[in-house]
Amino acid sequence: MTEPADHPLVTAVKPLVDAMGAEILGPEQAQPDDVVLSWQGEDVIAVRLPQLSDSLDHILAAMERRHGRPLAELDRKAKQSVVRTLEARGAFSVRHGVETVASALGVSRFTVYNYLNRENAAKGE
Repeated sequence: MTEPADHPLVTAVKPLVDAMGAEILGPEQAQPDDVVLSWQGEDVIAVRLPQLSDSLDHILAAMERRHGRPLAELDRKAKQSVVRTLEARGAFSVRHGVETVASALGVSRFTVYNYLNRENAAKGE
């Protein structure tokens, strides 16, 4: 990045950019799909959003860090909680989302669908 890393805008948005798995670039590197952020009328940074499939991988990695171990090592109740969180974040709208999540959890696609169906039944859907 060509802009100073200690700029107040960078400091403010970096946690969000990192959480999304996005990338901070200099504004001169912006491509049409990037989001250019300005500070007091001056372009300071560009944010390159990740592809949806990359976002899912990033979310899964963040969940592993939060739990302190691979998701496949979690107990069933914790895995169900992970599936609920991922559903709320739209993980299953990504192509092959169920397969990706099942692999990360060390369960079958059928098990993931069961977790989703159980949750939707509990909500009365």
